[in-house]
Amino acid sequence: MNKAICLDVKGMTKWFGGLAANQDIDFFIEEGEIVSIIGPNGAGKSTLFNCITGFYKPNSGKVSFFGRDIYRMRADKICKLGIARTFQVVQVISDMTVLENVVTGALLRFSRIGPATDKALEILAFTGLIDKKSFLGTELTIADKKRLEVSMALATQPRLLMLDESMAGLTPVELRQIIELIKKIRGQGMTLVIVEHVMEAVMEISDRVVVLNTGKKIMEGAPKEVCSSPDVIQAYLGDKYRAVC
Repeated sequence: MNKAICLDVKGMTKWFGGLAANQDIDFFIEEGEIVSIIGPNGAGKSTLFNCITGFYKPNSGKVSFFGRDIYRMRADKICKLGIARTFQVVQVISDMTVLENVVTGALLRFSRIGPATDKALEILAFTGLIDKKSFLGTELTIADKKRLEVSMALATQPRLLMLDESMAGLTPVELRQIIELIKKIRGQGMTLVIVEHVMEAVMEISDRVVVLNTGKKIMEGAPKEVCSSPDVIQAYLGDKYRAVC
């Protein structure tokens, strides 16, 4: 049985002056999939995230979420519909506790603090931060800040979770922990789209991979197919990934 199309992006184009950061990009994500978006720095990955989630206004294209047109919709409205995201530069509220940060996300769905707090505690137990619920954002390691940002996104109760380099800068142990968390999130039926440079993680968790370079999609396919492509190796991966594939 065919799965529902969660996110459908067609012809996404975003210009900054005379530079096309995204140019005529097409891809879709089926419900329950993990799709990774890879490419060199400056390829347009975060711009694509920002256009989909309403932080940038694209110049042209179409975006639909479970069949509903969200093109040029405001970011808060898109989040309310069920798309949550993290950021390339981690965004947490440093002078609030871990619990308070997650409650802010939960308040999207709850009108009272009590139920929002209950949901936040449930999420912190799920993401492994419950023992640090009273820590301030400033007291967290970068790995825990990334985990907190994921927790805040989950608190909005999304149907699609978009992670922008949530594995960058982590130790091997921390990387393994975030990979296992992503698998747990997916195990609850969540659909994910991930911008990532850590190819070992991309290979392990992705159903499909979309490759961008200079603002254009140059390939899409299964992880092994993508990382063995001569075009992708030349544009981004380098020869060391021939052995991985």
